[in-house]
Amino acid sequence: MRSTFHGIETAKRSLFTQQAALQTTGHNIANASTAGYSRQVVNMTASRPIEAVGMMHSSIPGQLGTGVEFTSITRVREKFLDDQFRNENKNLGSWEVQSDTLEKIEAIVSEPSDSGIRTVMDSFWKSWSELSKNPEDVTGRKIVRENAIALADAFNLTSKQLKDLSNDLTENINVKVNEINSISTTIANLNSEIQRIEGLGDNANDLRDQRDLLTDQLSKIANIQVQDTPQGYTIALGGSPLVDGGATTPTTTDILTAAFNSGALNSGQVHGMMLSRDRYVADYQRQLDTMANTLVNGEFTITIPKDSVLPEGTIINNVVYTGENRKLASDLTVKINGINGLHQLGYTLGSPPTKGGAFFTTKDNSGTVTAENIQLSAAIIASGDNIATSLRTVGTGADESVVKGNNGLALLMSQLKDVKFTINSSTGVTTGTVDDYYRSIVGQLGVQGMEASRNLTNQQSLVDQVSSRRESVSGVSLDEEMANMIKFQHAYNAAARAMTTFDETLDKVINGMGVVGR
Repeated sequence: MRSTFHGIETAKRSLFTQQAALQTTGHNIANASTAGYSRQVVNMTASRPIEAVGMMHSSIPGQLGTGVEFTSITRVREKFLDDQFRNENKNLGSWEVQSDTLEKIEAIVSEPSDSGIRTVMDSFWKSWSELSKNPEDVTGRKIVRENAIALADAFNLTSKQLKDLSNDLTENINVKVNEINSISTTIANLNSEIQRIEGLGDNANDLRDQRDLLTDQLSKIANIQVQDTPQGYTIALGGSPLVDGGATTPTTTDILTAAFNSGALNSGQVHGMMLSRDRYVADYQRQLDTMANTLVNGEFTITIPKDSVLPEGTIINNVVYTGENRKLASDLTVKINGINGLHQLGYTLGSPPTKGGAFFTTKDNSGTVTAENIQLSAAIIASGDNIATSLRTVGTGADESVVKGNNGLALLMSQLKDVKFTINSSTGVTTGTVDDYYRSIVGQLGVQGMEASRNLTNQQSLVDQVSSRRESVSGVSLDEEMANMIKFQHAYNAAARAMTTFDETLDKVINGMGVVGR
């Protein structure tokens, strides 16, 4: 004889199980837009069957079912896709920073444009050409002076902007270090909390989602290695321990710099920042310094015309020009060191004859000209008359005077646009015009920018692809959840109807049977 209340117990189990499924479905729907959330499922199983109740073993084949129960609520997650996402995400972080940095450098260089260094330099050479038409013209001298100031200012501003960009990257690295330590501490705390909850036999699904989301964020900052152990996630960054269960090892800028230099830190935003600062920004700063120094002091070959009179004591090719041999009997092809060297071969409008001084100087009085410290000499800023344009004098001794209308030096200056300089760069010694060297800088920047943009686009596609695959596994589909909700609702209603039926049956047994004949 079967138990009278067996049907009610079966219906009750069904009610509890379907209710749990409905509540989990509601939880999924509520978190459909929550970052890092993994959909959860109720794992149902038939409850343990029993023998038909009686005084002796039943001869009826099979066992009597007792309904349904749920064994666990688990999240749907695939570790392989998590690992793949983090592996691609770290490369995305690096290329994002590199592409952004190169875009900023392109904005700083601003070429081609009407405001870049190339335009300012063209104006500088043209002003010398105009001055050569009338060397005594006050307006022409002022235009040369102002264009020279503008050229120095352009170098100064570009150098300052590159320096600011470098400092900004350094500051962002420090910010990322603090972010790494903050995320690591939170992950370690989650490790401890998850271990405590799951030690009691529960599944810490939502806490695991939070931990995975933080780990994803960390993977974009730097290349990390993640291991899931009984104590929780063990995370290493660039080969150095970061999280071990509930313990953390704080990282520092020095640690990350050492890892970058050794090659252990090879991807992620921090890698992109260090690479951008130490490779791109520093390289363009060096090239800009080389360009400025070449313009001022770089060696080039030029021909000084016949009958030119060199300033007293001029030394060229180890020959000292003094007295009567100052006047050249024929064209003289010599090597000169930059604009400064050429400017010192001519004469200003001063009387008695005054040779030109250094055209450009440095703000810090250092021996090396850089884009940051280049400036027009104080003497020329004070007066345009101190610009040397003439290569001729007349008379001798105390009667010697400058031929102010001579344009020999001004012509040579205007020709420097097409003269090849010896350029001592970090990559070796080359020759070329200053304009050609600057074009090579701009061309290199354009190629690097396109390469970074291409790699960023490709890497973003890979991350999106893996993310889409992971979302198809772990993400919440509202259509699917609505279908499940209807299914669980119908099952719940059916279980409730079954319990009502069993209740009516029992009511008839208890209150309606055995009353005949009373």
